[in-house]
Amino acid sequence: MKEIGKNIFYVGINDNDIDLFENVYNVPNGVTYNSYLIMDEKITLLDTVDVRKSDEWLKKIDESLNGKKIDYLIVSHVEPDHSSNIQAITEKYPDVTLVGNQKTFQFLSQFFNIDSNIKKQEVKEGDVLDIGSHKLQFFMAPMVHWPEVMCTYEQTEKIIFSADAFGKFGVVDEENIYEDSEEQWLPEARRYYINIVGKYGPQVQALLKKISTLDIKMICPLHGPILNNNLDYYIDKYNTWSTYMPEEKGTLIAFASIHGNTKEAAKKVYDLLKDQGGIKSMDLSRCDVYEAVAEAFKYDKMVVLASSYNAGVFTPMEEFLNILKTKQYQNRKVAIVENGSWAPSAGMCMRAAFLDMKNIDVVPDVVTIKSSMKEEDIPKLENMVNSLIET
Repeated sequence: MKEIGKNIFYVGINDNDIDLFENVYNVPNGVTYNSYLIMDEKITLLDTVDVRKSDEWLKKIDESLNGKKIDYLIVSHVEPDHSSNIQAITEKYPDVTLVGNQKTFQFLSQFFNIDSNIKKQEVKEGDVLDIGSHKLQFFMAPMVHWPEVMCTYEQTEKIIFSADAFGKFGVVDEENIYEDSEEQWLPEARRYYINIVGKYGPQVQALLKKISTLDIKMICPLHGPILNNNLDYYIDKYNTWSTYMPEEKGTLIAFASIHGNTKEAAKKVYDLLKDQGGIKSMDLSRCDVYEAVAEAFKYDKMVVLASSYNAGVFTPMEEFLNILKTKQYQNRKVAIVENGSWAPSAGMCMRAAFLDMKNIDVVPDVVTIKSSMKEEDIPKLENMVNSLIET
């Protein structure tokens, strides 16, 4: 275990074997399940880990305790990647007190068969648990990203245990569990936030408002590295993401091409936009769609290009747009290019999707390519690009 504050230890576990987080999101660099142990008059454990790593984690806990017993187990979040070993802890330490809120205990009973005689302490907003030299204060964070989520602020060391907030995909170096750089943290933290938490921007804003009143020296999430430098940077990113505003000026070109002709049109759009600042082109048939969603939130503009398919829009684009809507995509400017050989339908479908989202400025004229891009199509693409970039 690694000490991160006076008598506060990191006892999390890396999972390098997992391929899909929540059985949906690609995690080529794995993921962490973070857990923390406070050795005080009352020994307190904050969260457990996923069942995938039970044996390894329980061994680490035994070695860390060195024969001592756990007095309190703080349950920040009942999702199984953090709670799967609660029952194992209660069985090994039957005198432990589980600490959570009303929703915590409701969900625990749905997931696990915990002995009804196990002690439980229900906490509410602002309550403080005195464990000796450390004082733990609780702040409810409903829908960040489940209803029962709560954060714990350790008043002595000024550490916020932030549950899934400020998390990131990827494992950590167990000798250096702190984030090395903002640039290293950002891409996978963005992909994590937009796809895991992003739907609940107002709730994240409520949490940010609460923690703004605290003196915070360190942020300890349930996934990814600990943040202990330039915390304003990370909080500012969360403020941007949770207000659905772009991080920077630039354009995502997202295309879904069947035979390569729509891809050629996307290449031309890229050439027309490449001198306009940040730009990225993504083939929705080949890329991780959730990475594309995160990139869409990064920039203030987007061009979508897709083939018509089954009197609708080609399925990779359909999936992309559905996810954007679910994640509350808004406050962006968008241009549309469709391809169709006899009855173009993609443009109508894409336009309807964006009109169903909030505050999307859609360039009025949809550009239609008939089968393959011709010379006469280029002026139409140029006009579209000019409309997109004009303020």
